[in-house]
Amino acid sequence: MRHCGTRPIHTARLLLRPFEPMDGVSMLENWIADPAIQHEYGEPVYSTIGEVTVLLEGWISQYAQQDFYRWAIVEKETDACIGQIAFCQVYSEEATTEIEYCIGQSRWGRGYANEALSAVIDFAFGQTGFTKLEAYHRAENIKSGRVLEKSSMYRTDTVLRFTKAGMEPHGEVCYCIEKGNQ
Repeated sequence: MRHCGTRPIHTARLLLRPFEPMDGVSMLENWIADPAIQHEYGEPVYSTIGEVTVLLEGWISQYAQQDFYRWAIVEKETDACIGQIAFCQVYSEEATTEIEYCIGQSRWGRGYANEALSAVIDFAFGQTGFTKLEAYHRAENIKSGRVLEKSSMYRTDTVLRFTKAGMEPHGEVCYCIEKGNQ
């Protein structure tokens, strides 16, 4: 399995890059303190710069690992960190990874999540040895579902996370894409 770690990715309107210590304030302003965002993908709400600083220190320390992939989604026009996208589960032996993402509510409806997801799919298949990408959303999370529906990913019965746990999805809608099908 070929890994290359988190590298900057440029799109028309976004810069996807490794998180930096200075991102904390922007994260608090745009997404990480918002329960409507954090709970949708199973993450805690962070309400102080101290809490975010500890989180960022953890993420930043992991960038030395070639199999760690987590990008700040930065809006080029404002230089604000408006969300994040990551390979939250990496299964090197299966050459598969699971993608998670979030965008701050003030930026919803602009296509940023789709733009970031498309760029990360291209990156994964072009720069790494991943041959399959997976994602899922809770059925109630319609906005995340729309992102996946508009992407090049397609619905599937399950994802590796559930298979490895010996479970079937209950209330989750699963998507995947394999290299060569994008």
